[in-house]
Amino acid sequence: MKKYCFGIDVGGTTIKCGLFHTDGHILDKWEITTRTEENGIHILPDIAETINRKIEERGLTKNEIEGIGLDIPGPVDAEGVCSIAVNLHWGRVEIVREMQKMTGIRTRAINDANAAALGECWKGGGAGHKNLIMVTLGTGIGGGVVVEGEVIAGAHGSGGEIGHVHVTEELTEPCNCGNVGCLEQVASATGIVRLAKMELEKRPDMQSVLRGRMLTAKDIWDAARNGDELADAVAEKFGLYLGRALAAFACVTDPEIFVIGGGVSNAGPIILEYVQKYYRQYAFPGCKDAVFALATLGNDAGMYGAAKLVI
Repeated sequence: MKKYCFGIDVGGTTIKCGLFHTDGHILDKWEITTRTEENGIHILPDIAETINRKIEERGLTKNEIEGIGLDIPGPVDAEGVCSIAVNLHWGRVEIVREMQKMTGIRTRAINDANAAALGECWKGGGAGHKNLIMVTLGTGIGGGVVVEGEVIAGAHGSGGEIGHVHVTEELTEPCNCGNVGCLEQVASATGIVRLAKMELEKRPDMQSVLRGRMLTAKDIWDAARNGDELADAVAEKFGLYLGRALAAFACVTDPEIFVIGGGVSNAGPIILEYVQKYYRQYAFPGCKDAVFALATLGNDAGMYGAAKLVI
């Protein structure tokens, strides 16, 4: 009998839902609104309702459903308990217990960045590999570590928080996590802009298309691609920070492949060139041959990873 599963990616604005065959073929995907009012008490019931409706719509039975995988923007422990998810207005929520009670279907839960890593490892940029480190470069930096096909979540669900490794003493303002000098502060979309502003101040006489304008990370990568000297200096610093950080992580998990995703990765292969150079400079010899690739699943990565979690 053919089996099915659901992959549910819970974001602060929308919830992305997917119905999959257990071979990874996606049959249907849709979205519902994330209702965060009243401390997010409607979120899980809304998910249960949309799943039950889809099962009925497709003429399936619950015996045909392998499980529900669900990812959220917050730490999730091995028992499927979220301690806090600020964007959902959640405190402690027993995700697995509550979903299983509402649906009667086996459920597993995971952090959203870890789900994205698992999804890319399964059907995305890391397909064909069992040992992977994924970095998502957006407004912040997320990450996920997969070892022998399993996500490493850690004791408190905080495994893979790549963005909060300490990489620099140059900064004085705190990161969103409260620490100072995190990778997120210099290699995220906002971090790249911060680096550009620092370079513009340090090199007041250097001509650059970056001067006198509101900057975005895209502006900086476009300028670097077109040979702008100051933009190239920013890209070099970005590559140094991220490449050196990934070399440190490689010493712990020895990945086959690094997958780079998130909005910043839309700049394309130019990002990999800067990161790989510094990664190979600092990596332990046994890890230097790790492959670098761009993510391919985009916003669906979490949904795929959540589905994979229950297969």
